[in-house]
Amino acid sequence: MKRINVLNEETSNKIAAGEVVERPASVVKELIENSIDANAKVINIEILEGGQKYIKITDDGDGIYPEDIEKAFMPHGTSKIKAIEDIYSINTLGFRGEALPSIAAISNTTLRSRISGNDIGSEIQINGGNIQYIKEVGCSLGTTIEVENIFYNVPARQKFLKSSQREAALISDIVERLALANSKISFKLCSNGKVSLKTFSTEKVFDTIRTIYGKNTSDNIIKFEKHNDIASVHGYVGNAEISRGSRNNQSVFINNRYIKNKLIATAVESAVKSFYMINKYPFFVLFLDMYPEYIDVNVHPTKAEVKFQNDREVFKLVFDAVHEAMRDSLRGSFEFEIEQSVINLNETIPEKLETIQLPMDFKHNEKEIEVFYEKPKEIIKEPFKNKEIIVTKALPTIEKVAKFPELKVIGQFHSSYIIAEAFDELYLIDQHAAHEKILFEKYTKEIKENEVSAQILLTPEVIELTSEDYIFYVENKEICKSAGFFIEEFGENTIKLSEVPNFLGKPQLKEFFMSILENLKRLGSGETYEVKYNKIASLSCKAAVKANDVLSFDEMRALINNLRFLEDPFNCPHGRPTIIKMSLMEFEKKFKRIQ
Repeated sequence: MKRINVLNEETSNKIAAGEVVERPASVVKELIENSIDANAKVINIEILEGGQKYIKITDDGDGIYPEDIEKAFMPHGTSKIKAIEDIYSINTLGFRGEALPSIAAISNTTLRSRISGNDIGSEIQINGGNIQYIKEVGCSLGTTIEVENIFYNVPARQKFLKSSQREAALISDIVERLALANSKISFKLCSNGKVSLKTFSTEKVFDTIRTIYGKNTSDNIIKFEKHNDIASVHGYVGNAEISRGSRNNQSVFINNRYIKNKLIATAVESAVKSFYMINKYPFFVLFLDMYPEYIDVNVHPTKAEVKFQNDREVFKLVFDAVHEAMRDSLRGSFEFEIEQSVINLNETIPEKLETIQLPMDFKHNEKEIEVFYEKPKEIIKEPFKNKEIIVTKALPTIEKVAKFPELKVIGQFHSSYIIAEAFDELYLIDQHAAHEKILFEKYTKEIKENEVSAQILLTPEVIELTSEDYIFYVENKEICKSAGFFIEEFGENTIKLSEVPNFLGKPQLKEFFMSILENLKRLGSGETYEVKYNKIASLSCKAAVKANDVLSFDEMRALINNLRFLEDPFNCPHGRPTIIKMSLMEFEKKFKRIQ
C-alpha cells in the first residue's frame, strides 16, 4: 500500500468544487440561494457566453459584515449553522459553507457587500483560491459577486461544458425554478446584454407561473392543497391540454428548496394517470412544507436530493392532493343541480300487505341522489298497525352521488358509442372505455378494502423467481394477498399460486403477477391499489364490453347508470375520455342557426 498523504487546502478546495460546481448553472444556483437566505427582495443576474466567461449576481439583501468577508471564503465558513445539531433543523437553503470557497477555487471572483448602518462596504478579490486583496469600497446595500473565467485553472472540467447557448439555457431554467419558489422576490436575468427573464414581486405563485410559462399554461392549470400532521402540500398541476412527452416542466420544492425527487414525481404522475393519455407527463409546480426534523437535506453535495423519514406518508399526501383536485376539476365541467332528500322508511311500507320483506336491493331514487339499503344481518318480526311485517334493525345506508345527470338513451352508433341526452345537451359515451372504468374502480376498491373476489385454480401456477424478485415478493406478501392472490412458497425462489382475482383468468396470470412485482420495485411506496394502477388498468379492459358489441337499451341504461356513480367516471384508466357532451348551442352553431 502506498503512503497516505494529507491534501493541501488548494487541492481539497478544487475537489470540493468538482462536487458543488458542476457548471455555470451550479454557480448561479448557489449564489442566488445565498441572496435568498440574505432576505433579498430584488435579485439581478447577468451572464456572458452562457456564464462561462462572466456571471454577476446583485442583491439588496442583508449584506456581509466587513470582519466576516474573508471568513465567507474559508472552507465551511457559514452563518447558517453553528453545531452538528443544527443540521437536523435547517431552515435555510445553504448551510455547509462550501459554495463560495469552491467557486473561488476555480475562477476569478470579486465580492462587494455593505450592511445596513455602514456607510462604506468591503470588497474582496480571489483568483484560483488565492486572496488578492481586501479593501473598503463605496457600494449599495446588499451584495454583488462577479465570477469570471470558470474552470480556467481546471481545463479538464472545461471540456465537459456544453455550448454557450446550452449553458445559458440551463441557467435560465434554474433561475425560473428559483423564481417560482420565491414569488415575493423580483428576478431579472440578462444574457449577453439582453433581458431573457423578468419577474415581479407578487404574493401569488400563479402570477409567476403565468410570467414564466405564458397564458396558455396558466389557463390550463389546477390548484391543489392538502395537509396532515407533519406536512402540507400545495401547488398547481396542468390538465391534459398542456401535458408533454417529457418531464421538463416539473418543479418540486421542499421547504422552498428546489430538488429532484422521484417519489414525489411518481406520486403526481400516478395521480393524473387516469386523466391523461399514455406516455404523457404532467406540468406541475409543487410545494411541500415539512418540519425539518422529518427530512434530511444533507445527502447530496449540491443539496438537490432529500430523504424523508416516512416515504409512504409523503407519497399518499401528494397523490391524494393532486388526484382530488384533478377529479373535482373534471367533475366541474359536468356540473348539474343535485337535490338531496331525507327518506322516511315508514312511508315506503304498504299498510295493506299481511307480511312484507324488504328486498336486498331495496332503494329509493330521488333525482340525482340514490340511497341504498343493504340487507342487514339481523331480521326481527314486529307488529305494525295490527299487521305483521318483517322490518330490519339499524338499516345501514350508503350514499352515492351521481357525477352527471340521468340520461335518456337515444341509441347506439357504430355498435361502439352510446348516444344519450339530458337538459338540452347531447352525450356520447364510449361503451368500452366506460365499462373498463367501471371494472377498474370495482377492482381497485376491492383491493383497498381487502375484499377481492378470488377464484381457486384447478391447476395451481408455479412461478420461479429470480433472487431479487423473490425478496420483493417476501417483503410484499400482504400486498399480493390483498390483490386476490393466495400464494405458497414452493421451494427455493419458487412460489405456487392457488387463487387469483376472479376477472383475471388463467392466460394472463403469470404476466400479471410479475408486473405487480415490477411496479413494486419501481415505485416502492404508496397505497396497495395505487402501486398496481398501471397493470390493473390494462387488465380490466380484457373483460370489458368491446367496441362493435351490440347492446340492448337495458344494457346501455345499466352501463350509464353504473358510470354515473363512479368516483372518477370521465376518463378510462388509460386516460381516454369515457363521455363527451355537447350543448344545444354548440349544435346550433355547427348548423349555422346562431353565430
